[in-house]
Amino acid sequence: MSESDMEMEQARRRQARRMRIANVPMRAVLGLPFRTPLSGQLMLLHYTGRKTGKRYRQPVSYIEAGDALLTPGGGRWKLNLRDGEPITVRLRGKLVRLRPEQVRDPDEVERLLGYMLSQNQRLASFVPFVGKDGTIDRQVLENAVQHGFRVVRWERS
Repeated sequence: MSESDMEMEQARRRQARRMRIANVPMRAVLGLPFRTPLSGQLMLLHYTGRKTGKRYRQPVSYIEAGDALLTPGGGRWKLNLRDGEPITVRLRGKLVRLRPEQVRDPDEVERLLGYMLSQNQRLASFVPFVGKDGTIDRQVLENAVQHGFRVVRWERS
């Protein structure tokens, strides 16, 4: 494992630990049947584990891009999504059905991340290969995509 791979893995583990802690109250707030200040940037996914059959509720950030929503997909939750198969999402307090598409092409991932960063600079703190100034390390991005990082594009069902 290269040094950049080890650094990325360490950053991913630190981020996952922080998210596990933060997700507990986020699920409660985002699960409310009305808009909250958090629901303008976060939505709550409702999905079933593909191997376990267990029901999950996962808070994720999103950015609006025309009729679509974009989510950085660095966590394991995206493994339970099937492209084009709708899931239920609580978005701005309402239950809606959205169809995910996992973007795997590094050029498109970089383009979408650039757009997402232009809309929300805080995204840099959640994506380990984006610098605090918003620059994207292309080599680390390609490695991350090779190891499962995706941008999830959501369309209304």
